[in-house]
Amino acid sequence: MTTQEPAAVPQAQPAVAAPVAEAELRCSDADRERVADLLRDAYAEGRLTVEEHSERIEAAYAAKTFGDLVPLTRDLPATAGAPLSMEKPPLQQQRAPLPPARQEAPTMVAVFGGAERKGRWRVGPHLKAVAVFGGVEIDLTDAVFESPEVVIEVTAIFGGVDIKVPENVSLHGGGVGIFGGFSVREQTAADPYAPVVRVKGAAIFGGCEAKPRRGKKLREWARKQLDR
Repeated sequence: MTTQEPAAVPQAQPAVAAPVAEAELRCSDADRERVADLLRDAYAEGRLTVEEHSERIEAAYAAKTFGDLVPLTRDLPATAGAPLSMEKPPLQQQRAPLPPARQEAPTMVAVFGGAERKGRWRVGPHLKAVAVFGGVEIDLTDAVFESPEVVIEVTAIFGGVDIKVPENVSLHGGGVGIFGGFSVREQTAADPYAPVVRVKGAAIFGGCEAKPRRGKKLREWARKQLDR
C-alpha cells in the first residue's frame, strides 16, 4: 500500500507596499517657502488680487503634501506644467547666494552728526534711534528680520530720523511732534505672515518720517524663523 504525502501548503507572500503617488508625498518647509515666494512675485506683478494672494499664502503654509501645493501656482505662467516634485530650478535660474547679514547694536545715536544703517543687517524685535542736533537713517529694505514684529522707538531733538521699510511688510505707529513733525505712512501687508514694523516716540524741534520704499520687497524671512 502506497502512502500519499500531504499536499504542500502554499506559503503566503509578503505584502508589497504600493508606491506613494507624487501628489501624496509630504512637502517640506522649503517647498512651502518656494511656493510662497512665487505667490508674492505674482501678486507684485498684478496677477493675483489681494484676496487671492492672501488665500493662497494661507493655503501654502497649511499644505501637507505636494498635491496641496501644486494647484496654488498652476495658473501662473512661471510654473505652468511644473512637476509635482517641486524640484528647484536649474542652477542658472536660481538666485545668487546672498552675503551673510551683519549683526548690529539695537541702539543708534547721532549727536551733532549722523548715523546710518542699511544693506544686509539683522534686525531684532526692538530698535532705538536717538538724534540730537543730528540725523539717523534706518533702511530696512535689505535687512533680515529675526522677529515677526519690530518696534522702533524714536527720540529726535533738533534732529531727524528717517525710516524706510520694504513695501511688502506692515508699517504702523505714530508719535508726538512738539514744534516738529512725526509721520508714519501706515500700511498693512497682503501677506498675513509678513513682518510688522511699529514706530513710536517723539520729535521736539525735529522730525521723524517712516514710509515704505516702493519697488523694494523683503524676500528673506522664513515662517519658521518668525515663529508664526
